[in-house]
Amino acid sequence: MAEAQGKDEGKKSSKKLIIIIALVVLALAGGGAAYFFLAKPAESGKEADAEKHGEDKHAESAAHEAEADHDKPVEPDVYYEFPTPLLVDYPSGSSARVIKISLTVLTKGEASIEAMKKHEPMIRNNLLMAISSVGADKAKTLEGKQELRAMMQQEIGKVLEKMAGKNTVKEVYFTDFVMQ
Repeated sequence: MAEAQGKDEGKKSSKKLIIIIALVVLALAGGGAAYFFLAKPAESGKEADAEKHGEDKHAESAAHEAEADHDKPVEPDVYYEFPTPLLVDYPSGSSARVIKISLTVLTKGEASIEAMKKHEPMIRNNLLMAISSVGADKAKTLEGKQELRAMMQQEIGKVLEKMAGKNTVKEVYFTDFVMQ
């Protein structure tokens, strides 16, 4: 009988020992997981890749440059309305004799507006040439107007790129479009 009691106590103590060990392992695993998720910030794929290749310094300098870009004030989008409309005379055989277009340009920042004002003669010249190249018949259709608008945006962008060093034109809008 004493032997039976000893076996029962041995089974109970070994079960207790297994349960205690399992609880300690779970607590360590949970604590390690909590440390991993809470203490270490999430890394992007590029940073993790850079660390693997030993490019920590390069990644840090790129991160500092990106932060510096975020510190710069963001230039707001600004509308610039051309002061006078564009007028083009078409040849007598065309379906329209005259086209008059008033424009508003959406651009980035006041510096772009100053550049457009400064180089307005060149911009107007290029826009008049674009309107002439489209022709009256095509300008009457929706597709023709959209094509003309895209050409105008491209021409203004080319002038700003050439003269100011940066194309900041986002959109060109017709505020008045008359064909007679």
